[in-house]
Amino acid sequence: MKPTRGTESVNEDPVALHDTAADNLRYIRQTMERASSFTAVPGWGGVWMGATALATAFIAARQPTPGRWVLAWLVEAALAVGIALVAIVLKARATGVSPLAAPHLRFASSFTPSLLAGAVLTAALVAMRQYDLIAGVWLLLYGTGFVAAGTLSIRLVPVMGASFMVLGAAALFAPLGWGTAFMAAGFGGLHVSFGSIIARRHGG
Repeated sequence: MKPTRGTESVNEDPVALHDTAADNLRYIRQTMERASSFTAVPGWGGVWMGATALATAFIAARQPTPGRWVLAWLVEAALAVGIALVAIVLKARATGVSPLAAPHLRFASSFTPSLLAGAVLTAALVAMRQYDLIAGVWLLLYGTGFVAAGTLSIRLVPVMGASFMVLGAAALFAPLGWGTAFMAAGFGGLHVSFGSIIARRHGG
């Protein structure tokens, strides 16, 4: 006996509704992922930050005192912040997302505490003249910030953060005088490497 039209509607509608709901959820999830990954971490900005860090390593290695070494890297930190902000704004415009969108603010709020901790520890280490610990502390806390904020972004971000943390831990136990090499490898090499990958895979 053939089913009636009403029976067909009862049998097929739940399946159609389930498929539609699944498609809608998938679209929403993908849209949220794009909004966080494309605007929070600009790849080309990371490349430029790495390039300036490599130049700074060359300059810092030739400074006559540890205090001048720290000053060279503080100038680089300020320059890197400027590059990052400009790159974020440019990428936001390219993707049609506001730089003040919720994913950006969440990323910043997760990343900033590590930077603030680094600033406090830097002041304390300079006051105690423990200059050889600064490279390890900076790399370790910078990586911690990316691991924390990376939960809101693409998978490469926490991987990059973990790489910084490994370098930072190694720098803390390395022989004296290796700080510049670790800074160049981290803020230079890792930024260039991961920035290039992010730029190619995730739109700049």
